Amino acid sequence: MTSPLHLLQHVFGYHAFRGEQAAIVDHLIGGGDALVLMPTGGGKSLCYQIPALARPGCGVVVSPLIALMQDQVDQLKELGVAAAFLNSTLSLEESREIEQAFLGGQLKLLYVAPERAVTPRFQRLLQQANIALFAIDEAHCVSQWGHDFRPEYLALSVLADAYPGIPRIALTATADHATQAEIIDKLRLESASQFVASFDRPNLRYTIVEKKTSKDQLLTFLRREHEGDSGIVYCLSRKRVEATAEWLRSKEIRALPYHAGLDADVRARNQNIFLREEGVVMVATIAFGMGIDKPDVRFVAHLDLPKSIENYYQETGRAGRDGLPADAWLAYGLNDVIQLTNMIEASGAPEEQKDVERRKLEAMLGLCETTACRRQTLLGYFGEEARPCGNCDNCLNPPQLTDMTEAARKALSCVYRTGNRFGVGHLVDVLQGKLTDKVREFMHQQVSTFGIGKELDEASWRAVFRQLLARGALRVSPEGHGGLELAEAAKPILRGEVPLYRRARIEKFHYHDKNAEFSTAEDRALWQALRVCRKQLADEQNVPAYVIFGDATLKEMVRFKPADHYEMGRITGVGDRKLEKYGDAFLKVIAANAASL
Repeated sequence: MTSPLHLLQHVFGYHAFRGEQAAIVDHLIGGGDALVLMPTGGGKSLCYQIPALARPGCGVVVSPLIALMQDQVDQLKELGVAAAFLNSTLSLEESREIEQAFLGGQLKLLYVAPERAVTPRFQRLLQQANIALFAIDEAHCVSQWGHDFRPEYLALSVLADAYPGIPRIALTATADHATQAEIIDKLRLESASQFVASFDRPNLRYTIVEKKTSKDQLLTFLRREHEGDSGIVYCLSRKRVEATAEWLRSKEIRALPYHAGLDADVRARNQNIFLREEGVVMVATIAFGMGIDKPDVRFVAHLDLPKSIENYYQETGRAGRDGLPADAWLAYGLNDVIQLTNMIEASGAPEEQKDVERRKLEAMLGLCETTACRRQTLLGYFGEEARPCGNCDNCLNPPQLTDMTEAARKALSCVYRTGNRFGVGHLVDVLQGKLTDKVREFMHQQVSTFGIGKELDEASWRAVFRQLLARGALRVSPEGHGGLELAEAAKPILRGEVPLYRRARIEKFHYHDKNAEFSTAEDRALWQALRVCRKQLADEQNVPAYVIFGDATLKEMVRFKPADHYEMGRITGVGDRKLEKYGDAFLKVIAANAASL
């Protein structure tokens, strides 16, 4: 059997395993089952790809999205690995050819959608094939209370009984303790070894800002930080996706929309452009992204509040998969909280599930409102201790705290005096003493809180209400319409026993200087020349540029300037097949650059 390290170095082009990769690989090769929690970009795929190559037979990978399968199969084929996928994009004839190759032992990795994996036809195929292992990717999809529930995942428990001697590995980047327990239970992994890596993504910089004019705030962020970069902008609604993409295009930013309501051909074309071309911004609902393996996404921006920290973590994890610096930027406001709460209440889900979703939303709002290190708070949610990172907005630009305890008591009193049923806009009008038609209609000019808050502007009052929601002192009424009502945690604040502070900060930008890593103009010229070479080769092969080599590999070429095949083979990401296929082309570019000096 070829050793795992030899496969890592000669097939994948990496010098050494990272973290617990080696232990996971050895455990699987030895026939053990595993549950692996590892952050996006942490190298989850290698944990099952290398054992599949090392063990006799074919590794069967259950993957939930077509884009992920196609992307991974493209990359494996470039490495010289016999890989294929079975999904709805194939014709009947193409599917049968792949099935025959699978049965004939001609494949080392076969990717299949969960819907297909549990069909009687595929189960009969499995019974006839030589299987190296089963890998269940994005395993959090098994959680009925999770953020990406796929009912077909529940049926995958059949693998435990039907193939007791074949190792199974379940992998995910996002699972709190409850979801981990659900994965173990639903996939019958009680005896599996658990490998939990740090959830930290140190190359990501987290920035969370209060919404003012969110599109203008986004544009400023893109122009100052990410001119010409690839990135994703998430919006809550399809309408907002299309409006934002159109608006960005009007500002000469190459933006494309993506949501489930678009024609399938348009979605596929836009996704293909995003994967294959540089400098494209995809504006999308969360229908886009899970399984997108594009490593050079330099930012993920949210124009609306995510429903949970799990969602936020998974979506931001699509930035910087290559390990290079990237940004996670979020603009949020009070209306986001009310809209998401209304969606929870109107969902028709069981009350127990609604309660879980409410708590998850409260935790997400707490992350936005915290004055502590974002990374520390985020990792703490997943049960991981961390020190302040020095690389989030709260660390780089600490917020100034203003004591708002008295204002909070006024706000809570106003909610109570007006009957625990009105939205923030009306409550602010009452506090500021505005005689609007609605104030007159309900005679709220007669309540004791009318006009007691004239010292604060509307933005400040909204910040107070946001803090009270984050603290659990207020909740959005389950009756809908955005009304607020007092919660149990309001009592100590009303009694003056618990202080409340407002965060105030002047937004500052902390630039990623793209040229800082290149010490000379010659290095910058070489970097551009290598990218041109990569693009030409990618176009010839009809694959995304990163399938040839990622940015991190090209930057290592700039740094070390290999002069022959031996030196090129020592560059991270250059395995034997890619060295043979592309080595001469890139060596020629490096030599030409040196000759021009």
